[in-house]
Amino acid sequence: MSSHELGLIAKSPSLDQLVQDDRVDVSLYHDPQLYEQELEKIFYRTWVWVGHESEVRNPGDFRTTTIGRRPVIVVRDKKGAINVLENRCRHRGATVCEKHKGNATGFTCPYHSWSYALDGKLRALPYPDGYEDILDKSELPLNSLRVDSYAGMIFASFNDEVEPLTDFLGGAKHWMDLFMKQGAGYPIKTQGEHKFTFNGNWKIQLENTTDGYHFPIVHKSFMSSVDEETSEMLSFMTDPQAVTHALGNGHSVMVMVPEHVDLEFDDGSEQLQERFAHVTEELSKTMEPAQVRRIVRSLHGAGFNLNLFPNVAMSMSFFRVLNPLSVKQTEIRHVALGMDGGPEIANRERLRIHEHFQGPFGFGSPDDAEAWERVQRGAEAGPQVPILVNRGLNREVLADNGDKVSHATDETGMREAYAMWKRMMSND
Repeated sequence: MSSHELGLIAKSPSLDQLVQDDRVDVSLYHDPQLYEQELEKIFYRTWVWVGHESEVRNPGDFRTTTIGRRPVIVVRDKKGAINVLENRCRHRGATVCEKHKGNATGFTCPYHSWSYALDGKLRALPYPDGYEDILDKSELPLNSLRVDSYAGMIFASFNDEVEPLTDFLGGAKHWMDLFMKQGAGYPIKTQGEHKFTFNGNWKIQLENTTDGYHFPIVHKSFMSSVDEETSEMLSFMTDPQAVTHALGNGHSVMVMVPEHVDLEFDDGSEQLQERFAHVTEELSKTMEPAQVRRIVRSLHGAGFNLNLFPNVAMSMSFFRVLNPLSVKQTEIRHVALGMDGGPEIANRERLRIHEHFQGPFGFGSPDDAEAWERVQRGAEAGPQVPILVNRGLNREVLADNGDKVSHATDETGMREAYAMWKRMMSND
């Protein structure tokens, strides 16, 4: 190693310098060496969300995705088990599936036609005489990841020694259970998605989901586009019950609509929104009033955003999934949710709500993406100006269950995420 390289290492800031209680260094957004370490120490070592069980409902159902740079296939096999397989032939490394989703009886490499079963086992290969006595098919399955699920959410890890998923989720499990109550008695299902790429670091988006401080500013155009009832429902800036919890392990939750945190609780005082009168009228033809009310109250989703470190948010009525493409580029997937088996008119209404905010022509996502890219551009200015995450430190309290709690406009969730980032990046 040259003296110049040694000098660079000596000058490299420590993790304690990069992440402090109230600020983080701008290099976290643009340092390519830090980014490579993030892939190895975070995305390839912990639990990463890869899909929802409704996406692989039947044997043979699959969807493809990536964890960091590594392509994977999420597939339900003939025995009903969900497998997450590395999308890489064991022969010469070509991907064995290029479709985003579908149903298959197996996966065959297009290069040399090695064929794999739904559980990843190598089934056959052409012209096997060239492999006599040098290849045992049982020793060359597709690489299989650790897989577990909670509340229908599927997680996978390349790390065979990763902690149990329930331990990793910890205090987030309670909020995941609450989130799924928006099904109004029906299971939750995905209703399609759209994706886009923004020119910025993945952590900029990670910060955003439990950042209530930006909402009335960045989303001013959205707030002006909705009816008065919806606007009032989302006006949480001065509501003392609108709070953020740090849930441990990088997870956090931001409550925006306190009366919709537990959608099974209804004291009858909330008036159903007039904008959904057509839904109420249609459902009332075949359903009891209590069930109609339950469905209509759930159309906006849960009353909170739940951030699960490092890559998925359960945000009111949709999933937001991030995938880092490079240190300065991130792919975002917005997955619309509906009621599996629920009334079609209600699911259509949920899609319209999703399109209004999250859709590519919606009022929310384009404004968010513009803000994220501006943060990335500004971060290039230099290390003299750190990224502040100190809002609400003066009023953060410790709840009885150990959660750090502050107002929904405070940066408690960001501090929790960066504490986990620092912990994982310190783990060799």
